[in-house]
Order: sequence, then structure tokens, then C-alpha cells
Amino acid sequence: MRMTIFAMVAAGCAACGATPKGETLMEAVRTYNEGVRWERFAAAASRVPARERETFLDEREELADDLRITDYEVVRVKDRGDAADVQVKLTWYKDSEGTVRETWAKQAWERQGKAWRIVAEAHVRGADMPGLE
Repeated sequence: MRMTIFAMVAAGCAACGATPKGETLMEAVRTYNEGVRWERFAAAASRVPARERETFLDEREELADDLRITDYEVVRVKDRGDAADVQVKLTWYKDSEGTVRETWAKQAWERQGKAWRIVAEAHVRGADMPGLE
């Protein structure tokens, strides 16, 4: 009897279409930006295309000697299906200076398979921040 009930529940769940769709854009954006903010670079690097991960990790670890990101805010999201532009406001300072600054950055994201990857990040306005072009 228990096996019959289990089989019916399993069949019902399968019929619901409970297949993983992958992460959402906002989950990827959050993982990346929180990883950079809290110096969890391996987590952030998981949202960077594989061929760029080693370079990303090397650059971020070098920047971490002086750069401190104290906050980030997602300001705008332009989702175009398999690509998106995300504008983020970053609050940061350098240990060597101690002056708190704000920088707006534009992040370009692409869906690659089931995962979202950040493919570009550039300075939009505000103070020039190390690590942004």
C-alpha cells in the first residue's frame, strides 16, 4: 500500500513539470555582487564565463589588498530574454585613502545554458573605481 501511494505521489510530481529551470537573473546578480562585496571571489567567479575565471580571481584578490566595497544596490534591470543590462550603485573606499565614494556600473549579463554569466562591467558615473573600466 505504501509503495502504491509513493508511486502515485511521484507520478503526480512528475506531471507537474517540476524540472529545474536554472537560476534567475536576479539570483545570479546577487551572487556575483555579494561575492565581490564580501570578498567571496570563488562564488562571484562562478558567474563569470569559464575562460575568464582565473583572470577575474587574480584581479579581485589583488584589488582586495586595498579596496573595500561597503554596499551595493541594484538600480535598474533591463531584461531582454537571454541578455540583460543591470545598473549597480557601489559604495566603496580604499584603505590607503579612507574616503567613501560611490560609483555606478553597468553590468552586461547573458544566459549561457541554464546559468546567467556576467560578460562585461563598466563604469557609468561617479568616482573611478579600481577594477572597473
